[in-house]
Amino acid sequence: MLVDCCVFRSRPRPIRTMVAHSAGGVSHVLMLVLCLSAAEDFDWTKNVHSSFYYGTFPSGFSWGAGSSAYQTEGAWDRDGKGLSIWDVFSHKNGKIQQNDTGDSSCEGYFKIKDDVSLMKELKLNHYRFSISWPRLIPTGIKSDHVNEKGIQYYNHLIDNLLENKITPIVTLYHWDLPQFLQEKYGGWQNISIVHHFNEFANLCFERFGNRVKYWNTFNNPWSAAVEGYETGEHAPGLKLRGTGAYKAAHHMIKAHAKVWHTYDTQWRAKQKGLIGISLSGDWGEPVDISNQKDIEAAERYVQFYLGWFATPIFHGDYPQVMKDFIGRKSAQQGLGTSRLPAFSPQEKSYIKGTCDFLGIGHFTTRYITQKNDPSPRGSSSFFTDRDLAELVDPRWPDPGSEWLYSVPWGFRRLLNFVKSQYGNPMIYVTENGVSEKMQCTELCDDWRIQYYKDYINEMLKAIRDGVNVRGYTAWSLLDKFEWDEGYSERFGLYYVDFRNKNKPRYPKASVQFYKRIIGSNGFPNQREVENWKRRAVETCSSSNQLLAADPLTSHMEMVTEIVVPTVCTLSILLCAVFLMFLLRRHD
Repeated sequence: MLVDCCVFRSRPRPIRTMVAHSAGGVSHVLMLVLCLSAAEDFDWTKNVHSSFYYGTFPSGFSWGAGSSAYQTEGAWDRDGKGLSIWDVFSHKNGKIQQNDTGDSSCEGYFKIKDDVSLMKELKLNHYRFSISWPRLIPTGIKSDHVNEKGIQYYNHLIDNLLENKITPIVTLYHWDLPQFLQEKYGGWQNISIVHHFNEFANLCFERFGNRVKYWNTFNNPWSAAVEGYETGEHAPGLKLRGTGAYKAAHHMIKAHAKVWHTYDTQWRAKQKGLIGISLSGDWGEPVDISNQKDIEAAERYVQFYLGWFATPIFHGDYPQVMKDFIGRKSAQQGLGTSRLPAFSPQEKSYIKGTCDFLGIGHFTTRYITQKNDPSPRGSSSFFTDRDLAELVDPRWPDPGSEWLYSVPWGFRRLLNFVKSQYGNPMIYVTENGVSEKMQCTELCDDWRIQYYKDYINEMLKAIRDGVNVRGYTAWSLLDKFEWDEGYSERFGLYYVDFRNKNKPRYPKASVQFYKRIIGSNGFPNQREVENWKRRAVETCSSSNQLLAADPLTSHMEMVTEIVVPTVCTLSILLCAVFLMFLLRRHD
């Protein structure tokens, strides 16, 4: 039995249905369709559920954790910062779960030293974070004003990282567009945004480039385009179905290329850094291995997700399957031109090859089947353009997020797809992790330990296949604001008590486990890895499992500067103290 996912949601909500599937043979036919030019290094005919591999990563492999500005910094109106589209969107009633906002979030703006000390405790090699555009340039227009206090904040963060031998990996755009640019120009719907983004990037290179050597232009532009301009689930909340996402993505790709060229011509020789982009992609496997249409639908799923951005950057133009499907559906609607914008020959040449490394964000996998979805005249959407349905196996673990199922084998296949399709580029995994969704988070996050263990192992297998993966970023360092889900979902290695004004951090069991992986640079042997997990999990006995917040605590009030602790918070504190003791004991 598989689970049917509604295609109209960017993060699908499952609906149960019955579909037959033979997982063992999926890969054989998929190989024929994907035309994987370098497939001799990866046997696509092997059963996807292969055994655990014990071994280590290449010398110099970089281990890290990540965050983003709006999700963690807080200080939304402090020290001259301008409004972002997320400041405005989250303040609108009903847009965010429980009307949460990122106004204070983790208060990371005030906790640089505290958070860097957590990274040092984890023994991270790198930390991935984003720079808030409106914190540096309040209106988004450089000629208006540059906020020196914002510059000072990021200087402080970068310097603290380097002092602790942690490499900064910086994202220029993690969705927090200055609100002024949205109001004045329509945001990413307007070509003028390309110039302003380049000005912002150039400022970052000028002020931080002497110390930052790894830059991502965008994080997951798929979500920024689809959820921001197609479904309206994310800021700025526009529902321009069938056109808005394509237009926004078109301008993001142009902006990425322009920033790459700016760095290449003005800064590379003196700063010697690298410019990449972080693209997210779920893997797609065909449901019916005997049905050619399902096999083609599976490739189409990946091309409409990852290929939408990667193919122009590596090959100069959109995937042919996107041009064919969107063009045909546009013609069926009576439109004179395709809803997918076209690049000129000059633009194709300009965009092609603008990637020194590729960031990959990956969380889950879907089974894919063909589903004809004819659009009525005048009606269209990104989702119906694909002619497919997404399915999941209900046996896949799902700790809470309605869209995130643990399917480790899909990670290896996605990485091999990138190797084959795009010439085996240098890859940094920029996002990989799992959430939980409950009132009061358990510090004993054994499901997260299992997720990291299995996904990191699949990445190790991909490296053995010849995939050029240079680093891995656990998502995320801290629990944080999770966009339209607010604080109802938690991805962090460290628990953050958002009800306490000081936002204290407490290590979950996964901190200890991930630290062991980093220290051993992989998985040395079965006995040792099993001991890691046992030591991490045994810190949380059944007596201190944190199942739910005490409903009575919602009526408690703050007394002067002291917050009356809840049962949940006390349990977290006790468990955290024990975890910290064990971390130091086993060092």
